[in-house]
Amino acid sequence: MLPWKRWLRPLAALALTAAAVLTPPPPPPPPPPHRPRRAAAGTTTAASRPPRTPRPVVLVHGTFANSVDNWLVLAPYLVNRGYCVFSLDYGQLPGVPLIHGLGRSTSRPSSCGLRRQGARRHGAPEADLVGHSQGGMMPRHYLKFLGGADKVNALVGIAPDNHGTTLLGLTKLLPHFPGAEKFLNDKTPALADQIAGSPFLTRLNEGGDTVPGVQYTVIATRYDQVVTPYRSQYLDGPNVRNVLVQDLCPVNISEHVAIGTIDRIAFHEVANALDPANATPTNCGSVIN
Repeated sequence: MLPWKRWLRPLAALALTAAAVLTPPPPPPPPPPHRPRRAAAGTTTAASRPPRTPRPVVLVHGTFANSVDNWLVLAPYLVNRGYCVFSLDYGQLPGVPLIHGLGRSTSRPSSCGLRRQGARRHGAPEADLVGHSQGGMMPRHYLKFLGGADKVNALVGIAPDNHGTTLLGLTKLLPHFPGAEKFLNDKTPALADQIAGSPFLTRLNEGGDTVPGVQYTVIATRYDQVVTPYRSQYLDGPNVRNVLVQDLCPVNISEHVAIGTIDRIAFHEVANALDPANATPTNCGSVIN
């Protein structure tokens, strides 16, 4: 092979590489015409989904809970159905982080929290309240004594201790333990408030369970082991609907915690209570809705 031929191939390769690098690429093809993406059957996109109701929903947690852990399932359940959802913390004791709902149920922070959230923050004239356990009962104090009835359309209580609890009869043993009642009142006043017959509940229920202008729904389970007897959760009044989840789905075995945190039967009834004009039957199949 002649010496000059030895350099021919690498020079040719270098020239082709330079041409490939220096030559500008062809312009990309124009994008196809925009076509709105159709949502899958049974779903809606966030941009196209109008709010189901103009009222915001304020979630009120129970004892020993907070504004996050009580609502890890129900909050997205409602958001996915077009609701504007808020939650609040209340009843925090000094030096006790994360665990709320232990301070006095009538405390100013508890009631002011309800006022700050929902209607005022959202700019709507009224809000709907959904509470679990103490959170389903405590707002009644706001409605009855602090002018909340003018700002609330509906209160939905999930396993609320509306008439207190006997804790399966254990609270009747308190008088036999000197100092126990004083300890509860001093250290965890919200627990003392929730005992059947407490001064707080006696005043709350005097003159009737409800106030005019507010729609009340109580969702209970017969297997509640915290608010006992479970029928003490029910309210009396012309604007009340009391629901037992086992009447809707006989195989439902939710107890006090589960009914407020993961029970889709209860959640379907919450949605029905928030939008009764578009309510659909609740049954064992509602868990897949």
